[in-house]
Amino acid sequence: MSQIKGPAIFLAQFAQDEPPYNTLEGITAWAKDLGYKGIQIPAWDSHFIDLDKAAESKQYCDDLKGQCNGLEITELATHLIGQLVAVHPAFDIMFDAFAPATLHNNPSERTKWAVEQMFKAIKASRNLGLDVLPTFSGALLWHTMYPWPQRPQGLVELGFKELAQRWQPILNVAEEHGVDLAYEIHPGEDLHDGVTFERFLAATGNHSRVHILYDPSHFVLQHLDYINYITYYKDHIKAFHVKDAEFNSSPRSGVYGGYQDWQDRPGRFRSLGDGQVDFKRVFSQLTQIGYSSWAVLEWECCIKDSEQGAREGAEFIQSMLIDTPTRAFDDFAGGAADEATNRRILGLD
Repeated sequence: MSQIKGPAIFLAQFAQDEPPYNTLEGITAWAKDLGYKGIQIPAWDSHFIDLDKAAESKQYCDDLKGQCNGLEITELATHLIGQLVAVHPAFDIMFDAFAPATLHNNPSERTKWAVEQMFKAIKASRNLGLDVLPTFSGALLWHTMYPWPQRPQGLVELGFKELAQRWQPILNVAEEHGVDLAYEIHPGEDLHDGVTFERFLAATGNHSRVHILYDPSHFVLQHLDYINYITYYKDHIKAFHVKDAEFNSSPRSGVYGGYQDWQDRPGRFRSLGDGQVDFKRVFSQLTQIGYSSWAVLEWECCIKDSEQGAREGAEFIQSMLIDTPTRAFDDFAGGAADEATNRRILGLD
């Protein structure tokens, strides 16, 4: 058996208002036919889950699992909800789209709503028997990412202090219910690399529920060492998005993309196998550190159709899963072990 579970698929990019993509039963039948064994459900999408009911009723959650055609629910994803826990005013108008219309143009009430939704998602996860909840951190500092004009002393510290204070009640509820929060390390969020994750972790007092959703595609676009990242943060990687990306050097545009559409950017997301991520090394490294949860396809590609990306993605992930050895490859050359022989080999007797 492979140590890492899979293949699984994140449903957010595939949800539509037409069959089979508009109901949990329909989309899981589609995913099963493609070879997937698990699904990650976007907690904000009413096509697939009523978060209020899931937070209150284990029976509802049991019934929900019964609609999955035998596929396992890997996690509930709360990215669009977590994003609203911390929004800088410059982004208010655009991020209002993630909240109910009644909360538009009311940032403080929108934040309260997001916190309550996170509480519900934690409780729903527990009712579903899940112990990891992927999310975004939101951002108060992202607009200062490039230090011009120079950031005033104490600004970064204050930003992470405020971010941690907003998340502290959520983390405490997560602790009560035995659920880890796996923050996707992602540009646009205040948690976008290793250093910013460490800043946030420290600001929360090293809260035991602060962890990581690992997605190498975002690190390719930042020119970050995505292989050694796995070893460095091995104790915190609790979830895994399998997403590909590429960065093609250009004389006209770089990491920041020149405000171009995705197809024209030097750095862009691709379907699995079409980008530059070395997934053989990724899966090997994750296996080596003992990661044993799900490998979840997150499909985002500006060139290939989603149907083809999903079909190929199941086969791709399956081909990357590693069956860990039951015995050492050189056992045949071994000898019986005893201390007297070992002492003789070392010349101690």
